[in-house]
Amino acid sequence: MRKLTPFDRSAQTAPRLLTARAIHTVDDAATTATAMLIDGGRIVEVGTVAECEDAAERQGLAPERIDLGDAVVVPGFVDAHAHPLMYGQMMTWVDCGPDKAGSIPEIVALLRAAAADAPEGRPVRGYGYEQRNLAEQRHPTRFELDEVASDREVYLMNASGHGGVVNSYTLDLNGIDRDTPNPAGGEFFRDADGELTGELSDAACNILTGVHGVKIGHHGPNFHLADEAEEHLRQLDAASRRFLAGGVTSIGDCQVTRREFDMYLRLAEAGRLDLRVSMYLLSHLLDEALEMGLVGQFGNAHLSFAGIKLYADGTLGGWTAYFPDGYVGDPCRTGQLYHEPAEYAELIRRAHAAGLQTATHAQSPTAIEMVVSAIEAALAERPDADARHRIEHCGLPTPEQIERMAASGIRPVNQTQHYFNWGEGVEQAIGTPGERFNPLGEFERAGVGFTISSDAPVAEPIPLEAIQTAVTRVTRRGHRLGPDDLRISALSALRAHTIEGAISIGREDDLGSLEAGKYADFAVLSDDPLAVAPEEISAIVVRETWVDGERRHRAA
Repeated sequence: MRKLTPFDRSAQTAPRLLTARAIHTVDDAATTATAMLIDGGRIVEVGTVAECEDAAERQGLAPERIDLGDAVVVPGFVDAHAHPLMYGQMMTWVDCGPDKAGSIPEIVALLRAAAADAPEGRPVRGYGYEQRNLAEQRHPTRFELDEVASDREVYLMNASGHGGVVNSYTLDLNGIDRDTPNPAGGEFFRDADGELTGELSDAACNILTGVHGVKIGHHGPNFHLADEAEEHLRQLDAASRRFLAGGVTSIGDCQVTRREFDMYLRLAEAGRLDLRVSMYLLSHLLDEALEMGLVGQFGNAHLSFAGIKLYADGTLGGWTAYFPDGYVGDPCRTGQLYHEPAEYAELIRRAHAAGLQTATHAQSPTAIEMVVSAIEAALAERPDADARHRIEHCGLPTPEQIERMAASGIRPVNQTQHYFNWGEGVEQAIGTPGERFNPLGEFERAGVGFTISSDAPVAEPIPLEAIQTAVTRVTRRGHRLGPDDLRISALSALRAHTIEGAISIGREDDLGSLEAGKYADFAVLSDDPLAVAPEEISAIVVRETWVDGERRHRAA
């Protein structure tokens, strides 16, 4: 893998010597220290106070002393799969999640209140419902959303982010009727009589971005809804504050279109990009990327191009992941593939031949097989021992697929908060195989390098919650998902959200652990995630978050 040439924007950061109860470096030896010397935004020494004082004297530094008391320091969390602009935008929508609404009438009431307060004609957008969390155990319909408004667009996004429900006005505006064919990789759902229900999924979401908005064809779910540029920048700022509050310092944005690319450039030019962002362009831009010569990582230490994002199938949360024999919970649903296997394999071949890392969303065994087979073929054509192709989510790989992933260096990027929030729903959808959802313990035993991330806004960027769930596999409702051998240790989970995340975005040379020469990115915690009881990890408070040796967040 070609490496990014870093650029220090913080070379003038003053030297500091920090002390704490424990500093978990997450280096190969799992070293725990009590002091850390930083200068110019980078780590100079980690060890005892005396060792750091000697290093400061050798380099002629007079560092500021900062005693963090009983706090515990860990590397800044790397969220290798998230959608920051989408997350910030949804923070301006109506929260219809389970904490706000437990039934469809309650959702309608929330949306109606928002419509009453909105200017005439402005769309009403809500998010966060998960049909199995509702009293009715189903999706709302367009007729129920017609009660919100019939003179403007109403869109209620499913918690999965892969679609949701719209009102009749939205369908009429876009010329969608009962005779409209489903697009490749998506669906306009119909009832038993063939009438549109208002539910739409995956590639059908292209209708949501309007005539002049971002269009991505059948390359993924379209959540790239446009607002004014300044509003998008405010949304990114708000999202960044949430990530920092969780201790996250680096992000892999796993679906970048011209909307996201433009906003990141604007933030960087304005000096407002506090997080490190590695961008994965969506595969509908592969031709443009190759034409421009984007054949490896480039950028600086805060904004970089990392690779190409692809989709194989849909989502388990929305029941659009591809199960050709149907879902146990609904045999009439099979989900869908975004590409025919040959078309997908050609996308992978072309990206790999150019030296690009790929990151493919795949949940079902059938979809994962399509990804693994395509990567194996690409590697056979052009061997590369460090290609680091990724499978995003990688919900239900077979044991045989896991062994092949290990042999090909394929890295799963998992989200344990998915099963924390709705793990029972996976079992309801596909039966007992759902107990293996995100089998981290199996990855570890097979020698597969795996990563934990949030997929925000599908889950909140709370790494300590993700780590706790990886250790316990206990859901929000207290259900333990699968056997104990799928669980991992707290140290393995911490590594998965730090150094393994850095490896997955190709930045382990300067991020992911607290070692001399790396950037001084770290989180200051109220307790030790490696020492408290597993069920108490998520209660640990992120007191401070530092990037480039500067404090970017401090808890109230």
